[in-house]
Amino acid sequence: MVVRMRRNRSQTAQRRSHHAIKGARLAKDSAGNLYIPHRVNPVTGMYKGRVVIDIVAQKKREERRLKRREKALRESGQDTGQKEATT
Repeated sequence: MVVRMRRNRSQTAQRRSHHAIKGARLAKDSAGNLYIPHRVNPVTGMYKGRVVIDIVAQKKREERRLKRREKALRESGQDTGQKEATT
C-alpha cells in the first residue's frame, strides 16, 4: 500500500532542524565560577544562597578513602609505591 500523506525531504528537514544540540546555559556565582542554573554549585556547595553540601568535609572524606585504598594496595603487594615508566 502507498503512504497517502507522505512528507517530502524538505518538510522532514524542517521538522528536524530543532533537534540540534544546543550549548549548556551556565550562570556565574559571586566568585566567577560557572555552574548550571537550578543545581547545586559544585565548587561552593551552595544553592539559593545557602550551603547545601559541605565541600570541605567531602574533600577530607575523599582524601581519607584514597589513603585507605593506597594502604590496602601496598599491604596486598599490588602497589609498590613507585610509578611505572612508560616507554
